Amino acid sequence: MQRPRERIIFTPEELEACRRLASLALDEDLGAIGDLTSDVLIPAERIGVAVIVARQAGVLAGLQAAELTFALVDPTVMFEAVCPDGSLVQKGDRLAVVSGRARALFRGERTALNFVQRLSGIATLTRRYVDAVEGLPCWILDTRKTTPAWRLLEKYAVRQGGGHNHRLGLYDEILIKDNHLAALTPPLSPPISGGDKGGDPVAEAVQLARQKHGTAVPLEIEVDTLAQLENALRAKPDMVLLDNMSLDDLRQAVRRRKEIAPDVLLEASGGVTLETVRSIAETGVDRISVGALTHSAPALDIGLDYLP
Repeated sequence: MQRPRERIIFTPEELEACRRLASLALDEDLGAIGDLTSDVLIPAERIGVAVIVARQAGVLAGLQAAELTFALVDPTVMFEAVCPDGSLVQKGDRLAVVSGRARALFRGERTALNFVQRLSGIATLTRRYVDAVEGLPCWILDTRKTTPAWRLLEKYAVRQGGGHNHRLGLYDEILIKDNHLAALTPPLSPPISGGDKGGDPVAEAVQLARQKHGTAVPLEIEVDTLAQLENALRAKPDMVLLDNMSLDDLRQAVRRRKEIAPDVLLEASGGVTLETVRSIAETGVDRISVGALTHSAPALDIGLDYLP
């Protein structure tokens, strides 16, 4: 098992998001009655110890969510992380030790494991994509294709797998996509840059964004043809998103970027898989965004074993 030196913890925003989710999840699981099985079988005064164990190899993420879950069930429960998030773990590795009132351990078990399994699955899949482009100067990014209300935690898990976060939401970056451009068709009349009617919607969209926010907010524009790319590069956004382009087109896009606007970053997206990601990175793009990191990651098999 690989153990980083320092334990990785949530940001304050991630911690608050986790607290809300854990509270809702516990309400969902316990209802108004509680744990009928444990209340019948386990004496109220019984103290117990359990270990969270990896049932398969992967990258760990979400232990703090498990710790918070048990604390919401019973603040006296003790939670000791054996290894921090971001660790590479093997089947059979102990990940954490939980001790306290036995009923509390059973009440929090499923919810705690759901967090760790889901987030570890995302971290594990992310690591596979990151490993696939190893040695190339290309970042692997997530997207906004996240589970509703889980976005901060799922993007946290991406980072634990070695990936990078794209924008968190609609509020922290301008990303002009094809539907935005469609809404500008026909283009503004007259174009804001002056001149005759019928300006290019790509340039118009970038210029509108710059007029409103200047360079204070990152600006990216999506294109799906090399002709659109030419206009986008001349408009000088921070980044251009190359959507569903062939490898040949991506290589041409990189060449045109060097000629027209070498400071503009290029991001490839659309249908990226583990089989294709390295070929995409080899074209010279700077970033590759992968929706599958969060919308299609299988949960990592992690369990809790009660110690007699």
